[in-house]
Amino acid sequence: MTTTGEERERGFDHTEVEPRWQRTWDEADVFRIDDDETDPEYVLAMFPYTSGSLHMGHVRNYTITDAFARFERMRGESVLHPMGWDSFGLPAENAAEERDTNPRDWTMQCIESMREQLTEMGFGYDWDRELATCEPEYYQWNQWLFKQFREEGLVERQAAELNWCPSCETVLADEQVEGEDELCWRCDTPIEAREMDQWFFTITDYAEELLGALEDLDGWPNNVREMQRNWIGKQEGASVAFEVGDYGDVDIFTTRLDTIHGATFFSLAPGHPVAQQIAEDNEAVAEYIETAEDADEDDLDVTSGVFTGEYATNPATGEEIPVYVADYVLTDVGTGALYAVPAHDERDHEFAQAHDIDVVQVVEPTDDADADPEDVDVQEQAYPEDGLLVNSGEFDGLTSEEARDRFVSEFDGEHRTEYNLRDWGISRQRYWGTPIPMIHCDDCGYVEVPDEDLPVELPEFVHTTGNPLDAAEEWKHVDCPECGADAVRETDTMDTFVDSSWYFLRYTSPDLDDAPFDAERASDWMPVDQYVGGIEHAVMHLLYARFFTKVLDDLDMVDGVREPFTNLTNQGMVLGEDGNKMSKSLDNGVSPQRIIEEYGADTARLFIMEAAQPEKEFAWSPEGVQSAHSFLQNVYTLVSEYADGEAGSASETAHAGDADEIADYVAREIDATAAKATAEFEDFRFNHALQAVRELVSLLRRYQEATAPDADTFERGLATAAKLLAPVAPHAAEEMWAELDRDGLIAEAEWPAARAPDGYDIERRLVENTREDVRDIVDTVGIEDPQTITLAVAPQWKHRVLDLARNADGNVVGTVMQDEDLREQGEAAADFAKEVAGRAQSLDEQLPPEREREALERAAWLIEREFGAEVVVQGPDEADPDLVSKAGPGRPAIDIAK
Repeated sequence: MTTTGEERERGFDHTEVEPRWQRTWDEADVFRIDDDETDPEYVLAMFPYTSGSLHMGHVRNYTITDAFARFERMRGESVLHPMGWDSFGLPAENAAEERDTNPRDWTMQCIESMREQLTEMGFGYDWDRELATCEPEYYQWNQWLFKQFREEGLVERQAAELNWCPSCETVLADEQVEGEDELCWRCDTPIEAREMDQWFFTITDYAEELLGALEDLDGWPNNVREMQRNWIGKQEGASVAFEVGDYGDVDIFTTRLDTIHGATFFSLAPGHPVAQQIAEDNEAVAEYIETAEDADEDDLDVTSGVFTGEYATNPATGEEIPVYVADYVLTDVGTGALYAVPAHDERDHEFAQAHDIDVVQVVEPTDDADADPEDVDVQEQAYPEDGLLVNSGEFDGLTSEEARDRFVSEFDGEHRTEYNLRDWGISRQRYWGTPIPMIHCDDCGYVEVPDEDLPVELPEFVHTTGNPLDAAEEWKHVDCPECGADAVRETDTMDTFVDSSWYFLRYTSPDLDDAPFDAERASDWMPVDQYVGGIEHAVMHLLYARFFTKVLDDLDMVDGVREPFTNLTNQGMVLGEDGNKMSKSLDNGVSPQRIIEEYGADTARLFIMEAAQPEKEFAWSPEGVQSAHSFLQNVYTLVSEYADGEAGSASETAHAGDADEIADYVAREIDATAAKATAEFEDFRFNHALQAVRELVSLLRRYQEATAPDADTFERGLATAAKLLAPVAPHAAEEMWAELDRDGLIAEAEWPAARAPDGYDIERRLVENTREDVRDIVDTVGIEDPQTITLAVAPQWKHRVLDLARNADGNVVGTVMQDEDLREQGEAAADFAKEVAGRAQSLDEQLPPEREREALERAAWLIEREFGAEVVVQGPDEADPDLVSKAGPGRPAIDIAK
């Protein structure tokens, strides 16, 4: 260094340091990965929507993946860590309308701004692999893949009752309708039902595999897997036909065929074809259906329904039961028709009470059930559990399970599996998305756009309500590719979740112009090893990405890769300082840009990673930010003091025991900290790793103050601390690395490969417990100026008692007193056995006496510095017998002389 300690001000200026290292990394291609790498560590965050500015949720998400990618790179891994832009979608279209511009210009401005912000945060991406889903070079492959899926039989055009958002003026997939109130996921507007022709991906063809494969996703959070299980909603049951008046057989699906003898009415969903036919001649039914179709979710209740005047014949009993149209029966669940058993279904029971319908019990509890048959009154409350059949004729006494199996053949039914999952409607009536590559010809029907005409690019933006592409007259009128006649392009665009269903594959070969991705490279590099993003995508993006990956494998586009993400982390929310979700309305948001300008990117990164484990939410804390900033400045100051030869110079006269023993203690702590931080980084417990680094830095500072430190040990400690900080606070770490005059960049340095000394955890617990005990004595007795602290280690026989107590099966004293050597200790052994008997099952392993003494002697300097007293460690043979009698394994006796 060219300046002396006296000439410079301690600390570093983040406004100068951070941009400088960002330029250095870029010039050195630190984060670039070659195409010929073999199976790199693939670390990926869900790419951002191009809103124009980063928020703290983004910062947290991308800090997590950047820290892990840097960690893996320092461990010698080739790391693929790319970034791109989820850049199609309605928000950009709305923003462009508001600003009297077009979505493309607005989006590109947003991308430029966000790229700059990501760079300022020090995130290490391979920018050569950057992609934007709104570029024709990307979305042409959406169109090409659509055609491949269609050839595979996975695309259908069909009329369906769909979710329509009147505010967004577009159709929504089921997954995009949120909550019991059925609100648009984007704008919280109540959705409406509309009958429309749409394009669908038949994701239901993969329902069983999507469900079954969840069992093997051990690296995924259990709650995400459960959300997908529930969304797929597999039900094993049976279908049976009921004859309904003159309308013929109507199939029902039920999971409780054992209750068929208890059916007392029959229900049809308002949208069921038979209900629609009945409505043609029944004014009351027609009015009810019209009301049900127009009603909001909040206006519906389970008792709502109308008698049709028709009757259904129960195939089990031959009895005729009344047929109702009821809106608690859903058209798209099961068959949209069901037989109702009020005695054994809560909704049926509530409906029956409201309409004065009979309730007939056909299942009663078994002898070993929680409920007593005498206490079950189905007139008052439904009994929905399995049990034994009653009032079921010749089948009385069968278990529910036996009856369900037998009734399938008995009543000409069939075993059937149903799923709640519905096919994925991808049509959107908006402009800013991928044009669907289909053309409609009056003679030929729907015809695919030929490959040579891809991409179908978006025309110039049209300011209009409704579907903007419908207004693009010149663009939409084309010749039919098959017959040459006048034809019209499909004017719907694709759901933007199509874009994100395969983008992680495009990163493997983003510049490829003759295929969506290089199949060989994608097969080698996939799946993503570590994926990080929000829980809100559990049953949208994550489910669709799994579906796409399975289809692409079946299309031989990836070899054997059927799941896209091996490990998944859902980062928790960053709350405002008030503990509420950050929002404009609450005025509790925090601008990442302001934090960068005031404190630096490293401070923001360090605070976020220290505040909580990635999956936990936490509240923004100005005190926490200041603590992170001060810590980084303090570490740097410690490094720069050492670099200037000042370490230990301020305390040369301090009494601190044997310098070699202190150095030995510090060396062990350096190794242990590196081992702990490594394990915690591997397990995504960054906050635990960083706490260990803080403790190491604190120890190094105390070491410097206690004595003139051993140069090799001290420098190794500083270098280790810098390396362990490098994934999270990379700019400050690089500055420290340069101060230590180390070769190269710390971003490319080798990760500390130390392991904790044998028995370290036990030793650390011993030292910390002893220091705490000394504090308690000093505070309780009120000793203001202790002169000597004597620590007496317990004798070997007490360790023997502890060993026996762990395996004594409850009789600790008896077991101990059967030992001939321990009996020689007399009452002392019996008393100690009684003392440990109550905690025999929770006794921790302890060091043997000689190692316990060595550990305490190594750590004596810490106690000396804390209390300003001489520390004497004695073995059981040299200490005062009365003091030794109070010592236990792992808990030395303590005497403090004033």
